[in-house]
Amino acid sequence: MTRVLIVDDDALVRAALSMMLSGVDGIVVAGEAGDGDEVTAAVEATAPDVVLMDIRMPRVDGITATRWVRQRPYPPDVIVLTTFDADENVLQALRAGAAGFLLKDTPPEQIVDAVRRVAAGDPMLSPRIMRRLIDLVTIDDASRSHAAATLAELTDREHDVVVAVTQAGRTPRSPRSST
Repeated sequence: MTRVLIVDDDALVRAALSMMLSGVDGIVVAGEAGDGDEVTAAVEATAPDVVLMDIRMPRVDGITATRWVRQRPYPPDVIVLTTFDADENVLQALRAGAAGFLLKDTPPEQIVDAVRRVAAGDPMLSPRIMRRLIDLVTIDDASRSHAAATLAELTDREHDVVVAVTQAGRTPRSPRSST
């Protein structure tokens, strides 16, 4: 039997995952937690083989909780299950020790398959995430050289504009004041 701990701040998501997994042969839902700050105690209490972990939770995020789980002796494997597929989230989750990264729109049978595969020691990524990681890793040298050459041709002012635009995309904008 593969024991699963479900960690998500949305009670409806926990209930749906629990109901879905409870009906599967060979899988038992060992427990649930509603936030990352509950993970350590839940892992101790339930001894799961796999943790299904949300990323965004109110007190302790899933990346931090994954890191905590994976630092334990004989840690369970972690599959991040989230609606947020930003490259940064994927990389942070994998660096924290996650063995899988799935999106919440993944069909139920694929979530079950992921739990089984990860419990067997295989990593598991959503196909969409896998494609993005492949694209990220396989940017060829010619593309990099072309981008560097193009940037080198910019005037100082154009360079400042490019930097400002990229930084604006990374930081929250302040609301426009009405005048």
